[in-house]
Amino acid sequence: MATLNKDLARLYRNFRLITYKSLFGAIRERSGSLSATEAYAADVIYLLGNPTIKQFAECLGISQPNASYKISNLVSKGYVTRVASDDDRREARLQLSDKFYGYIEPGNELIYSAVSRLEDRYPPEKLLEFEAMLTALNEALEE
Repeated sequence: MATLNKDLARLYRNFRLITYKSLFGAIRERSGSLSATEAYAADVIYLLGNPTIKQFAECLGISQPNASYKISNLVSKGYVTRVASDDDRREARLQLSDKFYGYIEPGNELIYSAVSRLEDRYPPEKLLEFEAMLTALNEALEE
């Protein structure tokens, strides 16, 4: 199991590096570009999947006014929009724009390429078993 722990830690490091490379590689020093902090904030919105400002603030452990300030910067630069919630019209959900997905998509392409290489290397039944294990691992992490 020690090897499995090390392999999973290595995989996690690789995913983080891919994400940082995508985010920071796309950051430019020009008007309207994302700062490092804004890139992280947008990535949190991406990971949470259209959260409310309250959910965003709670996830980061920051005040709602601080979260609103960060969101306002992302909105003014065109990376995030506020969408009125279907459940409660007073509440807004945060939605990422296509402009943000231009930052994150290169990292996803690397993952898709790696999966394609696995499909070339292993038979379908092994891949289904691996997929089941990844699903179980994700569920354990989300508990």
